[in-house]
Amino acid sequence: MNFTVRLTFHGDLGLFLKRGRGQEIVERDLAERTSVKDVIESCGVPHPEVDLILVDDQPVDFACILQRDHQVDIYPVGHELTFFPENRLQATRIDRFIADGHLGKLVRNLRLLGVDVAYDSAADDRQLLRAAKNDNRALPTRDRRLLMHAVVRDGYCLRSQDPLEQTIEVLRRFDLLATLAPFTRCSRCNAPLEPVEKEEIVHRLEPLTKVYYEQFRRCTGCGQIYWPGSHFEKLEARVAQLTERL
Repeated sequence: MNFTVRLTFHGDLGLFLKRGRGQEIVERDLAERTSVKDVIESCGVPHPEVDLILVDDQPVDFACILQRDHQVDIYPVGHELTFFPENRLQATRIDRFIADGHLGKLVRNLRLLGVDVAYDSAADDRQLLRAAKNDNRALPTRDRRLLMHAVVRDGYCLRSQDPLEQTIEVLRRFDLLATLAPFTRCSRCNAPLEPVEKEEIVHRLEPLTKVYYEQFRRCTGCGQIYWPGSHFEKLEARVAQLTERL
């Protein structure tokens, strides 16, 4: 049994194709029944990047089995589509994430904005995948092979290597603007911050901090103390730089 599947990748999915940018049409000669997910990922496109699949103009999910000549159209998340809204494969609004060990600056930016991002710079791929599945977290990464694991339900392959641009990508992809709450999450451990009376933590403050500052927040996880010190204006400027791009 030999048959040919002609795949057309729409939007920016051509960026993932092994033959390089601009080659959006791929033909695959197959000798056995194969899931459409496996065929798509054999072309280099991770399944979390795919929001709609049409096989011979009909919507299908990733489990669809290809067994004869087919025309397959693959559309990315965020592509301007007006058809088959009930057959989309990806969630657009997710507010819980886990990032791999190479994305420390992205993690700091997201936590600054109040986004829940689990992060362990020493975690290996197996630990990341297990946490993403068990804790129901989306996985932003630059490792497309990591996103191809079957246990990954939600994820995003970062296009840029710049942390600022990566942050904008995540905020846009997961529609996070309405959920942002800057300065409410610990940049170190990710736990929420809560207001704390100065009297409770005054013994932990430096002499000048005791004199010049009255408003403090404490991490509910690691106990780190935060206040609007000399660096606060720079952090506010970074928040403004990020949010004004959305």
